[in-house]
Amino acid sequence: MGFPVGYAEVFFPNPFLHTLALLGLLRNLVFFLLHHLGLSDFLETEVTWPDPRPSDAAARAPSVSALLIRDILPVAKFGESGEDSCTCAVCLFEFSEEEEIRCMRNCKHIFHRACVDRWIDHDQKTCPLCRTPFVPDDMLDDYNQRLWAASGINEFYADYSSSF
Repeated sequence: MGFPVGYAEVFFPNPFLHTLALLGLLRNLVFFLLHHLGLSDFLETEVTWPDPRPSDAAARAPSVSALLIRDILPVAKFGESGEDSCTCAVCLFEFSEEEEIRCMRNCKHIFHRACVDRWIDHDQKTCPLCRTPFVPDDMLDDYNQRLWAASGINEFYADYSSSF
């Protein structure tokens, strides 16, 4: 079958297209006049995006769920645990002796601690390589209870239900 070559449903009326062409012509005319008057320095023709400040990223604290997932995933030294893998799938650098790594409980993939912690800090809850959940099924109830308790919603509902 393939994709359709043209879309017969899309129809722009001629006055609309002529208006767009006229606006483009007026824009170019204004830029030309300002350039010849020497005022083109005041025009910003390129979009400038603010540079992300590393202090803002460092100041942002990880979420409660990220902290709980960090507690669940063990940290070990690379040489101690006898892993077969020799490179981190996030940064693609080889593991060296005595580097801190995190071993995923469900899928058994290993990553540098800093690499996977950055992944977790972006509220990712699955392995960056195979998308298996970080939290094993047997620990999911405990994780959800700890997340619920840490969220502070229990206190909110206790105050709300006592008013009835």
